[in-house]
Amino acid sequence: MVRHIQKAAVLGSGVMGSGIAAHLANCGINTYLLDIVPPTLTDAEKAKGLSIEHPMIRNKFANSAVQKLLKQKPAPLATKRSLNLIQTGNLEDDLEKLSDVDWIIEVVTENLEIKKSLYEKIDNVRKQGSIITSNTSGISINAMAEGRSEDFQEHFLGTHFFNPPRYLKLLEVIPSEKTNPEVLAFMKQFGEDSLGKGVVIAKDTPNFIANRIGTYGLLKTLQVMKQKGFSVGEVDSVTGPAIGRPKSATLRTLDVVGLDTFIHVANTVYHQTTGEEQAVFAVPEHMQKMVDQGWLGAKSGQGYFVKKGKEILELNLETFEYEPTKKLKTPSMEMAKQQKGLANRVKTLVYADDRVGELLWSILVPTIVYSAEMYGEIADDIVAMDEAMRWGFGWSQGPFEIWDAIGVEKSVERMKAEGIEIPAFVQGLLDQGFTSFYQEFEGVPSYYNGTGYVAIPKNEKEIDLKQYKKKQGVLKSNSGASIIDFGDGVLLLEFHSKSNALGLDIMQMLTHALDLIDSSDEYKGLVIGNQGKNFSVGANLAMILMEAQDDNIFELDYIIKQFQQGMLRIKYSQKPVVAAPFGMTLGGGTEVCLPAAHIQATTETYMGLVEAGVGLLPGGGGNKELYMKHLKGMPKGVEIDLIKVAIAVFEKIATAQTSTSGEEARDLNFLNFTDSVSVNPDHQLYDAKQAVIGLHDAGYKAPMREKVPMSGEPGYAALLLGADGLMKSGFASPYDVEIAKKIATVLSGGKIPYGTLVDEQYLLDLERKAFLELVAQPNTQARMQHMLVKGKPLRN
Repeated sequence: MVRHIQKAAVLGSGVMGSGIAAHLANCGINTYLLDIVPPTLTDAEKAKGLSIEHPMIRNKFANSAVQKLLKQKPAPLATKRSLNLIQTGNLEDDLEKLSDVDWIIEVVTENLEIKKSLYEKIDNVRKQGSIITSNTSGISINAMAEGRSEDFQEHFLGTHFFNPPRYLKLLEVIPSEKTNPEVLAFMKQFGEDSLGKGVVIAKDTPNFIANRIGTYGLLKTLQVMKQKGFSVGEVDSVTGPAIGRPKSATLRTLDVVGLDTFIHVANTVYHQTTGEEQAVFAVPEHMQKMVDQGWLGAKSGQGYFVKKGKEILELNLETFEYEPTKKLKTPSMEMAKQQKGLANRVKTLVYADDRVGELLWSILVPTIVYSAEMYGEIADDIVAMDEAMRWGFGWSQGPFEIWDAIGVEKSVERMKAEGIEIPAFVQGLLDQGFTSFYQEFEGVPSYYNGTGYVAIPKNEKEIDLKQYKKKQGVLKSNSGASIIDFGDGVLLLEFHSKSNALGLDIMQMLTHALDLIDSSDEYKGLVIGNQGKNFSVGANLAMILMEAQDDNIFELDYIIKQFQQGMLRIKYSQKPVVAAPFGMTLGGGTEVCLPAAHIQATTETYMGLVEAGVGLLPGGGGNKELYMKHLKGMPKGVEIDLIKVAIAVFEKIATAQTSTSGEEARDLNFLNFTDSVSVNPDHQLYDAKQAVIGLHDAGYKAPMREKVPMSGEPGYAALLLGADGLMKSGFASPYDVEIAKKIATVLSGGKIPYGTLVDEQYLLDLERKAFLELVAQPNTQARMQHMLVKGKPLRN
């Protein structure tokens, strides 16, 4: 049996197949991407004298798919370097290559006979013990495996990725009756550890878990919308973030998915069910009419919504005309905003005695009741069902978590009064005297399994900071950050200010944390990380603007000094400091990471020194550190062109360049070759902790303080020339050039000869002086104000 997957093959290069291949490449797996040989030549190909035997033609579908990966939005590739791991081919000439791979993923058209025919060919060439999976979203796993060899059947299962594979966390793994349990366990672990997925084990039933429940919920919403006279816009105004769902809510989600695609998914269940369940999965007449008219949603330019100029219009399902979008506004919506926590907001809205309550009760109750009825049929535990909906559909709460939020006893009492049949699984919970599906016992999160409560299983690498702090407590804390004993001699500095913005409170906790690890042999090092929405959006802009408007330059000078000295302490700490950035890691967030002994990023880490967008330049040593990282990344023994290095750094800072992934952060030199990227964000803190331990046990020594060679006056002149060119070509405003001059002064070292060696403090002093000069300018303050109010840069 395969114990590690080093090479894979994806068969089928459509949007899903190529997306899966891209994700595997992002994860460092060498991947073949194969498709059929085109049946005919195009007229253009004939005109070029090409034949069907030409390699360019035979691999055309896979080659075209790879090229599209470079243009798709959102980007399937974490870095263009990932393309080096994808090798294209076709299913005739390259079938023998499948004998060399550890995992074969079939992503061809949803037709049982076509799949079985392909599996017969695969069975003849695959090596014993290699894993074969199908990305089907609806065809029976057992039916596909029929007639294959015993080894094939033991190593065959479904692996249903959600689109786009890079970004959506859910991976449903579906065993057949003959799948070896060891293979199933391996694929779950591999999916979590190596592919970064949230893996749930599903049963071989139509549409598995997420699409079964999600499609039911969407169709039930459409039925209620028609029956109770709600408009498209009214439904979406209530079924989005207000109840912990994505901004796309219900109807806009259907537009994004594509109505034709949704109908295919709904029909899969419709044709395999009966009675009342089948009636729900019947596609509404209006939706079929929309598809017949080519109104497929976003991909056709119109669906339930259409954009006319700057206005978004909604479809009136009675007249089939587009009208201004309507929203439901009731007292309960305002009341819900005042509630603390999602569970309380949902409870307020569901029980509201108004149109919002009527809508939500009518769509949420059938969905959670249906989920309970499906318990044991589509999955063996409620955790898998809740996780599938959170990871696949972007729900903040799965169906059983929703039921807990609205109160099981209270809701069941009302359901019974309305004549709704209560599923045996739920009645069994209440009959045993239990009142919720989830409970905590001695700090251990547990779930109801039909007879009692059992601990929620977790990958050992998955750390939930909230649960960890409940059990282990906090060593020291203030409004901005906490210091936590992370175990094994490692401390954790957790940010928890608003948006994790950096202020003196966080600097104070950083100082305490560094004092602790420096003063005691008990500690091996420090992790700087958190589990907020983003690592850090940068410095506390509102505080800086307030001080600047009050002309408190002395106070700002003190704040910047504290920040700079904190970053130097990170860099020269005698114990290793590991930064764990994820999501938005901007401005000061990046500056915290650059001096760390090691950076443990995630695939979705977006790093950038973006201060120029608010009329500033990095003030915490970011200019210096990024310049020094570029210098250290230069080949040894080669004479360095300091001007070219300064220009490369200048372009990143002056244009606020931001990485679109952790690996692209490496391409931009925010990360170096020894830094790491955690594929699974849930494992990042574990990985960061191991990095601290590894560095310490290997005999970590703090870097020696060295002088920095600067490009001086010639470099300054070159940088200004570039900035002037940007302005003349319309890419920069006159004030952008003023900011660029300050950045150029710092990166060149100012009016000194080329090659002059300077101390880091010299560069920090230049940086702080430039920062304070800019923050006093009205144009900079206008940019800061605009960002705080509008959330986007001002070009003045």
